[in-house]
Amino acid sequence: MDFLNNEYVLSWLTGIILILIFTIPYLIRWLKNHRLTLNKLEDANKTGANKPLMQHPIIDLSRCIGCGICTKVCPEGEVLGLVGGKAVLINGNKCIGHEVCMESCPVGGIEVGLGDISSREDIPQLNDKLESNLENVFIIGELGGLALIRNAISQGVRVAQTIQQRTKDSKKESKIVVVGAGPAGLACSISLHLQGAAITLIDQSKPGGTILQYPRKKLVLVQPVELPGYGILKNKEYEKEELLEIWDDILKTNSPDFQTGHQLLALEKTESSYIVRTTLGQFDADYVVLALGRRGTPRKLNIPGEGLPKVAYKLIDAERYQNQHILVVGGGDSAVESAVGLGQQPGNTVTLSYRKNVLSRIKSRNEEQVKKAVKNGWINILYESNPVSIHDDYVTLNQGDKSIRLENNYVFIFAGGVLPFKLMDSLGVQFGTATIS
Repeated sequence: MDFLNNEYVLSWLTGIILILIFTIPYLIRWLKNHRLTLNKLEDANKTGANKPLMQHPIIDLSRCIGCGICTKVCPEGEVLGLVGGKAVLINGNKCIGHEVCMESCPVGGIEVGLGDISSREDIPQLNDKLESNLENVFIIGELGGLALIRNAISQGVRVAQTIQQRTKDSKKESKIVVVGAGPAGLACSISLHLQGAAITLIDQSKPGGTILQYPRKKLVLVQPVELPGYGILKNKEYEKEELLEIWDDILKTNSPDFQTGHQLLALEKTESSYIVRTTLGQFDADYVVLALGRRGTPRKLNIPGEGLPKVAYKLIDAERYQNQHILVVGGGDSAVESAVGLGQQPGNTVTLSYRKNVLSRIKSRNEEQVKKAVKNGWINILYESNPVSIHDDYVTLNQGDKSIRLENNYVFIFAGGVLPFKLMDSLGVQFGTATIS
């Protein structure tokens, strides 16, 4: 054992032991996290959560150094993960394009975009002016594949500038119709109105677009952006009601021609312009801007009793419902947020029915809220269940081979929307490499 008296050998042994003390726990944690990420990726592949709905991170693996920063900074959580020392897309359908991962990547290895849309039947073909295959028909906002209020406003302003450029030398006054009064349509309309253009803004509902469907007091993430007719939206978060109040103030202050109750039915080409047909009439237009969003009209379950007055497809004010037995149907963010909100009201018994065995399509903060709500007994979740019939004072559901009868006062259905793609196809708008059948 004389070698133990050798200072040189002891120094090496001490160094090796210290390295092992710090390295082994790190390797154990790394292997554990790696297995968890692989399991999440496998689950996402099984449920389809890995497939992006709109814009998403596109990773250049030749640049990626596996630092993991992109996996930690995303506000939606767990969109990206590390597998084999490289960033991979796990929950692509949770990405709404914050671009924080792209901005945080130290090697510039991430781009947030739509990727290859050649085979996608839900993304319209647009040129760099956001113009569709139909001349002077533009598509902006979520319908074009980009989420976030910032993107919607920026696109609205861009299209307004394009139309202004095309009409500045025209000898006649051009007529412009903007369909959809969400952030994109409003930004475009106000920009054109401030330039003195003859613009008509139409919508089937009140101004607000997708925001109207949010539960009461829901927080909306907004990155700083200048909204025409208002100024800069400075806050990082706004409550739903704050944003809707801003929309109303802009319309009142600027007074464009805004008409509600118009659901788009058809777009007909004439010799030199278009006829925009709606449920309340028609408009002549030289330029048409489609800012319809992607939610469409609520999808129904087509089950007995769905027409009863106690059935609704959106929740406006959770505080109105107290001491009630409530069924919420769906597995997306709107369903989960509504169920949690209703579950926290005094005396409510809330059941969430979802046809799959896991809530894979919700944001990470909603996952935390659901776990808390279940733990506190605010809500009960029936996975792999389907409503069968709705009655005056109860509902029936199937869960596997079991039939369940629940006492019930109200039913809220969040089964998505009948997306406007078939309507777009009937108008002649092309998607991917071809129109939708």
